[in-house]
Amino acid sequence: MDEYLCVTVLSRPGEAEADFKARLSGFWTYMLRNHQDDFEKVYAETVAFERAGDRLSRKYLVETDVVAVLADQMQARGIEHEPVDPDDLYSKYEATPPEWMWIEH
Repeated sequence: MDEYLCVTVLSRPGEAEADFKARLSGFWTYMLRNHQDDFEKVYAETVAFERAGDRLSRKYLVETDVVAVLADQMQARGIEHEPVDPDDLYSKYEATPPEWMWIEH
């Protein structure tokens, strides 16, 4: 069975949703164009942003072996994320609509 880790990205404090969406879109476009094999290991994302204090957050389920690459690329491009717990594994059955959207590859 496939197992995934959850990566929760965070907006800048007070950042507008539209601006955060644009930054995430730019990040994932970069990953698709420059790290396609790693991008294909991103399984799903939550449909809606959640509030985390004065920030927005969005969750992604990713294959375990891509977390380090994503963390490095996110840091290089100014995308903050919460610490990833390597012991908190998810199955693909936990990422179901309508809360989650599967990412087409």
